[in-house]
Amino acid sequence: MGRRGAGRTAREPLARQPVTLLRVLLLAFDTSTPAVTVALHDGTQVVASRTVVDARRHGELLAPGIARVLADAGSSASDLTGIAVGVGPGPFTGLRIGLMTARAMGDALTIPVSGVCTLDVIAAAVLSAQPFVVATDARRREVYWATYDAGGMRIDGPRVERPADVEWRGPAYGAGALMYPDAFADARRPEFPDAGVLATMVATGSAVVLPPDPLYLRRPDAVEPIPRRPVAAVTP
Repeated sequence: MGRRGAGRTAREPLARQPVTLLRVLLLAFDTSTPAVTVALHDGTQVVASRTVVDARRHGELLAPGIARVLADAGSSASDLTGIAVGVGPGPFTGLRIGLMTARAMGDALTIPVSGVCTLDVIAAAVLSAQPFVVATDARRREVYWATYDAGGMRIDGPRVERPADVEWRGPAYGAGALMYPDAFADARRPEFPDAGVLATMVATGSAVVLPPDPLYLRRPDAVEPIPRRPVAAVTP
């Protein structure tokens, strides 16, 4: 008798199909503080970043900053797969510039836009063994602030108050803490958010993602006047 299975032909190996890797290129920026910070993340690491501190030139610095990091990475806007933007809290003008740019680019390129609380971005750069506060300058002698546990998870806030009303005695990070040492005796850096940290948070899924809407917490300094109602003449 012949061997069992004789006469069968060996199966030909299946031809390997080409594998297409989906490229990730996330643009991140924040303009809610005096720092105009921009970065690119390729899904693995930050590949380009740029930060300029100038509280009065957000509109002039953001677009060139975006162009610079794209050029440094050898990429163009059409390569982007997503945008991450700091949503504040922050002063009206600077915050609006970043959010309007993010929305416009997202619409034009048909890519998602993720918002992240700016205080969370600063907190993500902190290494702490105990709870801490992040505070940024809110002008009018006030600060935007939030409290975090030792792992960097926000547990209260964001809020806007006078520094003395925060009543915090532990470590405090951010420009608001550094500006008011009487209220924040243990003030530390980082002073401003870093777009590289923002990009990493969104790329790795560690961010609490919000809609790209501003966290103003209060009315803007410049408010349009309410139009006066016409006064009807009273006839005797």
